[in-house]
Amino acid sequence: MYTFYLLLFAWLAYVLSVTIRAIRTKVPGPWYTNLTSFVLKYFEFQGKRRVWIHKLHETYGPVVRLAPNEVAFANLEGMKEIYQSGGSGYDKTEFYNLFKQYGRRPMFALMNKNEHSQRRKLFAERYAMTNIMSSSIMHGIQQNAEKVVQKCLKSTGSYLDTYTVLHCYALDCASHALFNPAGTKSLDEKEDYVLMEDLSYDNRLRSRLVQHHWPALASIRYCFTPKPMMSLSHKFVLDRVSHSKTEDSSLLYKLRSKSENLEKVQMAAECMDHLAAGIDTTGDALCFLMYELSLPRSQEIQQCLRQEIMQNPGARLDDLPYMDAVIKEGLRLFPPIPMSLPRYVPREGRTISGYQLPGSSIVSCQAYSMHLMDDTVFPSPSKFIPERWLEKDGELERNRLFFAFAAGGRGCIGKNLALVEMKTLLRRIYGRFETEVALEMKSDMSIDDQIIASRPKDQKCLLTFREVTH
Repeated sequence: MYTFYLLLFAWLAYVLSVTIRAIRTKVPGPWYTNLTSFVLKYFEFQGKRRVWIHKLHETYGPVVRLAPNEVAFANLEGMKEIYQSGGSGYDKTEFYNLFKQYGRRPMFALMNKNEHSQRRKLFAERYAMTNIMSSSIMHGIQQNAEKVVQKCLKSTGSYLDTYTVLHCYALDCASHALFNPAGTKSLDEKEDYVLMEDLSYDNRLRSRLVQHHWPALASIRYCFTPKPMMSLSHKFVLDRVSHSKTEDSSLLYKLRSKSENLEKVQMAAECMDHLAAGIDTTGDALCFLMYELSLPRSQEIQQCLRQEIMQNPGARLDDLPYMDAVIKEGLRLFPPIPMSLPRYVPREGRTISGYQLPGSSIVSCQAYSMHLMDDTVFPSPSKFIPERWLEKDGELERNRLFFAFAAGGRGCIGKNLALVEMKTLLRRIYGRFETEVALEMKSDMSIDDQIIASRPKDQKCLLTFREVTH
């Protein structure tokens, strides 16, 4: 009994010390966030963390406490300090353990920024625009875009589920960049289509959060449940890494050239991570954007986009400013990774946005709030207004707050590939078709949070395509 009271006293003393330390920082927020992380975890398990945090920002401002040891920021000063100080910002938290592949840490899951910097050097050249625009990579993207166009043509008079088609497109483009010529052909072949389903319809939010917050409990549970079989996509990637022949423009070719430093399973972990990320980001971003363009309220925007494309048939992708503005505005309103990217405050502590935070505190920004909070930078922030990106006034501030690909030395390495895929496809589609939301479309297209990414809630988007003859 004495031991019980001793443990209870120790726990209460710990809670009191953590609460006092939180209160001393004077970070605004609900009173209970100084006492417990329970409410934060509750909203995480409900898939509503992003929305809850944004409501707190709307109530308390750009700096808000989420838990005794966690603070969220939605301002430029906080973003620069957390993600750009020293080039790569603060170290990642254990949250990124959830992104291990084959039991290994790919680049995205490396917690230490110096280790990440060294690993990133392996990939930087492959994701450079010059390599992406090389004949082999670009040719594959164009071929896949044409396959999507053919599906649009076949659907005229009816409708097309663009959610599945766009995710197949993203899969085929990403796997082409990784394994060319041994990438998937999910737009054509049923055998590869199931890989898209395996990657796009994963719904293990709660089990992963249990693994993150209570790893010991997750370990106990795994002792009493059958060991999960390797997924189809994991088998596919491991097979490609082990047996496929690749062209020198592919990422796998580059990894094999460094084989003395990387074992085969580590190469597979990197490729698996890049493949999954490429589908989640490009596929969902295109789906949200095309749905918005197809709504009645955006028909004028769609017409302006089509006019620019049709009047500039020989222009380079980067020489279509209105299309660039449309994509940027889509990524602002529907960032494919809208949720928090947590980091640890260095051991000695830091002052961020005027608040002195102790070492090992967790701090983060989420793109969703970064893009909606400051209406001086983004007037009418909840409205889809591509023209805002064409204005010179305020251009610097808009680009600084744009967080769709994160920021700093650990920002999204696949940004160039994603943008080229999006621009290539949108140019092909809106240079040839008018799109509208199908009358049969009853699905919910609201943002549905997963672990870190988002997707349309019902994972279905029915659009109609009418070929333009003038």
